[in-house]
Amino acid sequence: MFFNKGRKEGETNQDGKVTVIFDVTSEEFEARVLAASMEIPVIVDFWAPWCGPCKALGPLLEKLVQESGGKVLMAKVNVDENQDLAAALRIQSIPTVYGFFQGRPVDAFQGILPEGQLRAFIDRLIKAAGDAQPGALDIPAVLKEAAQALSEKDAALAQTLYGQILMQDEKNVAAYAGLVRTHIAASQIDHARQLVERAPPEIAKSPAFPEVRTALELAQSKPAGALEDLMEKVDKNPDDHQARCDLALAQFAAGQREEAVESLLEIMRRNRGWKEEEARKQLLKIFEAMGSADPLTIESRRKLSAVLFS
Repeated sequence: MFFNKGRKEGETNQDGKVTVIFDVTSEEFEARVLAASMEIPVIVDFWAPWCGPCKALGPLLEKLVQESGGKVLMAKVNVDENQDLAAALRIQSIPTVYGFFQGRPVDAFQGILPEGQLRAFIDRLIKAAGDAQPGALDIPAVLKEAAQALSEKDAALAQTLYGQILMQDEKNVAAYAGLVRTHIAASQIDHARQLVERAPPEIAKSPAFPEVRTALELAQSKPAGALEDLMEKVDKNPDDHQARCDLALAQFAAGQREEAVESLLEIMRRNRGWKEEEARKQLLKIFEAMGSADPLTIESRRKLSAVLFS
């Protein structure tokens, strides 16, 4: 049998960097593919020097593997030089690509695929590896739990949950944005600002990220007066809409989110068009700051609709 132990995966190149793309022979296949795939997915590209499609596929696949940041490896098998291995795996045409994980093939394709489909192929392997890790998180469920904790003003629990998600998926936009909000809720504005300024490009470019910037902007804005003074002004003159609007922003800055929403809704009930619908505009900013998935945002949007269409 040709599956004899060869060199161990994880060797370094001349620059001292771990090799993620490497040539493999029949004798090395067990150690460098099967054994290595017990911990990390390994893509195996069966090719030949005379194969035109192989020359088109190989560089693109290598580029995407490099972009994965070490979450997947790539072994290249020259079928002309390793015919016994190609026969054992029933390779009938090239290019043929297998994805191995935990010692067995879990995905495969033949021929050339568009870049998007190649990315999806790699992403499936990475996801399979993540799902197989002991204690792997159910990310959608944990995101929901973290959002609930934040809405209940348990910033410490929410911070822990978002941090756990980011340890498993460092590019998770919802978790990163949630982490920023936990620091805002805990009045750790400097830390929140640093997270926003240092956000990875993939996260900073996300369409959802402006919500976090708005949250930070509102947290950094200074109320027009002390909370108690503004409440007194509104009590004396319920139709002082500017005072009530200032009160809403002061309430939001103080963490009184429900009260802030209610103050702005009350302005709309009394005078919907005040200052070109300033109360509605401020409400939308607050919704954006809280996040579209926040239970209070969902509930408050219903209330806003009821006021608008009453």
